[in-house]
Amino acid sequence: MFSVGIITVSDQGFQGRRQDESGQVIRNTLSSPDSRVVEYDIVPDEVDAISGKLAEWADGGGIDVILTTGGTGLAQRDVTPEATLAVVDRVVPGLTETMRVETAKVTQTAILSRAVAGVRGRCLIINLPGSPKAVRECLEVILPVIPHAVDIIKGEVTEHKAPHE
Repeated sequence: MFSVGIITVSDQGFQGRRQDESGQVIRNTLSSPDSRVVEYDIVPDEVDAISGKLAEWADGGGIDVILTTGGTGLAQRDVTPEATLAVVDRVVPGLTETMRVETAKVTQTAILSRAVAGVRGRCLIINLPGSPKAVRECLEVILPVIPHAVDIIKGEVTEHKAPHE
């Protein structure tokens, strides 16, 4: 079982002018015996707001995985990757590289995502796109390895075996 925090990055969502469908997709997808959503928030597209929330939750010790949704594209206000890179200790490029490659088979523009993933302390942080459809597709790709990644980060796995071995 791993605990999850969901951060939706959206100016309009933060201002209450848009319903957060992507955050709900994450919550619905992670409603299983293997995971538990323990925190949820909506923040504006501002580096300080995003990085502050990421650091607060990661350093709090009660969250194993933080999933962000939104702010990973090419628009001027898409700053989630920069905010994430400002707080992680180490990057985990394989997660987002694989998301881009696999989801591009369905939607070619997926290769334009600038999403990043990394570890801060004992917390895995992963950026997801803002579209509900893209969130579903990305989670389908990475969800099978997240429990194993959490175990490694927590120090509960000493051998680096694939989850199916």
